[in-house]
Amino acid sequence: MLRWLREVWEIRLYRYVAIVVSAALVTGIVIGTRMLLAEDRSCAPGISRPEGSAECVGVTASSYDFGKPELRDAVRAIAAENASLKEGSYVTVALMLPYTATAPSTLRDVQHELQGAYLAQWQANHAANGQTPAIRLVLANPGATSAHWESMVDRLDAMTRSADRLRAVAGVGTSTEANKAAVAELTRRGIPVVGASITADDLANGQDGRDPFPGLARVSPTNTDEARALASFAKVGAGKAILVYDKPGDPYTRTLQNSFAALIKGSPYEPQPFTPPADRSQEGTTANTFRQITHLVCDTTPGTDTILFAGRHIQLRQFINALGGRGCQDRRFTVLTGDEGSYLEGDKGLDRTALTRNLSVRYSALAHPDAWTSAPPGMPGGSAADMQTLTGLIARASRAPVGPIGEVALDDGQLIIGYDAMTLAVKGIREATPEGGTVPPLADVGLQWPQVKGSLRVSGASGWICLDAHGNPYDKAVPIVELTATGGNRFVRIAWPEGKPPARECLPPS
Repeated sequence: MLRWLREVWEIRLYRYVAIVVSAALVTGIVIGTRMLLAEDRSCAPGISRPEGSAECVGVTASSYDFGKPELRDAVRAIAAENASLKEGSYVTVALMLPYTATAPSTLRDVQHELQGAYLAQWQANHAANGQTPAIRLVLANPGATSAHWESMVDRLDAMTRSADRLRAVAGVGTSTEANKAAVAELTRRGIPVVGASITADDLANGQDGRDPFPGLARVSPTNTDEARALASFAKVGAGKAILVYDKPGDPYTRTLQNSFAALIKGSPYEPQPFTPPADRSQEGTTANTFRQITHLVCDTTPGTDTILFAGRHIQLRQFINALGGRGCQDRRFTVLTGDEGSYLEGDKGLDRTALTRNLSVRYSALAHPDAWTSAPPGMPGGSAADMQTLTGLIARASRAPVGPIGEVALDDGQLIIGYDAMTLAVKGIREATPEGGTVPPLADVGLQWPQVKGSLRVSGASGWICLDAHGNPYDKAVPIVELTATGGNRFVRIAWPEGKPPARECLPPS
């Protein structure tokens, strides 16, 4: 009897064990299969594709070029410079740009600004008389439209407390709502930001006496200052100009629109709106609207000869092409716009024959290589020697150990302004470093901006950078540049927001 019971229990036990083992095997197979089938969303160290997106975003110090051949040489030069730095001797600056941009004009600007930032890094580490700390440069990509800025900001924030010792973010890109949100969050977390090409008034401190972005400095004038410089150059009056603007606009176009509207207050003509796609790098159907607006331009009185355009570069190109086919080609018009005009340098969609039909297109550039070589000797606000320092670096970067950094172009101003922004970031970091110390407190870097003036100014390749108490450049040189029918552009002359160059001491007034 006992033997029979024991055999029954042994049979049941074997069954239970078999069931458990089988279940475990099945579970293991399922989990293993899922792991094998799970999509690897990593792109490079610090870079991955967010759920639902094909873009590779994040922060990297590697030689990863985001799949963009145009960036490859500069990225490799940065990675080599980073690898040469001794552990513990450096702090990190992140260059925030849309590295995965698809629009050729935007990607070209990214390439040039990246090159400029690297040249400033190399100069800081090798041609600054041994000043410390050394500068490590990492690439921060929030996506082509900055849609993934939040995860990028989280990563940058963590780097301020790690061995990376992040002490500033430079670059930022264009003045969009997403970039404005990113700058707001970075500065809220105490991370200093140096804007290179941002010009929107509402992406600046000091407006209405408020500082919504504590720790933000900029090397480019605001849209208001650019418009004032254009007005002083062109002598724009209310009875001579009509305004064409982006509706509903973005931070750049809205503030440019407001600045232009203030210049021609009392104009007899109603401003003419156009509505582009939400992603203004896309063509959309705006060209149809511009064809209609050209009729209204021709309907103005003969004394009207200026069109103020507050829009992005894709729409600017469409508008220029439409003006080339306008009915009143016997009348001469000049289109005046902001620094987005520089994006048209290599735009193959631009009909340059339009510029042979009594039409001029001039814009306020952020920088231009001919600005200071053409300036009267001794004129305050900048110098040819400061520009020559940069061109000397570029010549060295055609070969090792500095380069190569890829094909270089200066006419669009982006390399120049990227170099100046990085130079300003380095100055803030080193001024904040305690005597005998190697790492500045994060909070102290952004406190340096109000002191960047007078003899402490940055002598940038784009001109003097003398910051006011809110981190904005005071009376910064604004090159006026004209598109040419034969390709490229032509430097016209320097204009000034204050109507004249700053005093030699370069101290902003109260």
